[in-house]
Amino acid sequence: MTVPAAFEFYPGTAPLLISMPHSGTYVPSALLARFTESARQVPDTDWHIPRLYECAQQLGASVLVATYSRFVVDQNRPPDNASLYPGQSVTGLCPLDTFDDEPIYQPGQEPDEREIAQRRESIWLPYHQKLEEELMRLLTLHGRVVLWDAHSIRSVVPRFFEGRLPDLNFGTANGQSCDPALSDRLMKTALANKDYSSVLNGRFKGGYITRHYGRPQQNIHAVQLEMAQCCYMQEQWPFDYNEAAAHNIQPLIEALLRDALAFASES
Repeated sequence: MTVPAAFEFYPGTAPLLISMPHSGTYVPSALLARFTESARQVPDTDWHIPRLYECAQQLGASVLVATYSRFVVDQNRPPDNASLYPGQSVTGLCPLDTFDDEPIYQPGQEPDEREIAQRRESIWLPYHQKLEEELMRLLTLHGRVVLWDAHSIRSVVPRFFEGRLPDLNFGTANGQSCDPALSDRLMKTALANKDYSSVLNGRFKGGYITRHYGRPQQNIHAVQLEMAQCCYMQEQWPFDYNEAAAHNIQPLIEALLRDALAFASES
């Protein structure tokens, strides 16, 4: 099998870049052989996000999609593996355990520091170089740009939060990654839709991408949307796409992206 590039990229013309850092599923065969049986299903993937966001390119947005599984290297973690939520349970740059707190690797098969560094340089870094490059290109073209970090997660993950997660979880690093005018607009649209629950800066406040690239003082505004997977897919193996459920929520996704575009165009 041909080894894929670290990402797929679809350039757009509008002042909106959509990053999909956890939708990749590729694991090299030699590495997959070191995984536990359950980890080989890469269960913590943000499944079907490119399909769910199929309107993005029609709106003129640029789209950056990770190809490697987060079990290989997590594109939404800092390169130094610092915790994004000190004092809370988290997974790392090259995670050793799943969201269910089960080991990813068979005993003695965990990556050492040299292997982690190699993954960071060959997979993590190219994604972030492209992300920065595209942000700068769009900023030069438009004067203001919105970075939308698209994620999904099971609605119930006791390791990370109690009970059921709201359907739409917006993160702006507690207001640090974007102008409040943008988050206010998004929340107004989300809250007007009574079919889905939503929260701003709840359990998920935005990962490394949102926090690192969101620089509102430089006209780069970043928002993370962590969506409960029950809104559009089967949350357990085989993680099937639910066409009917997805069809119901896609108009809301499009409305939110249009909000982001409208904000970016106001510069």
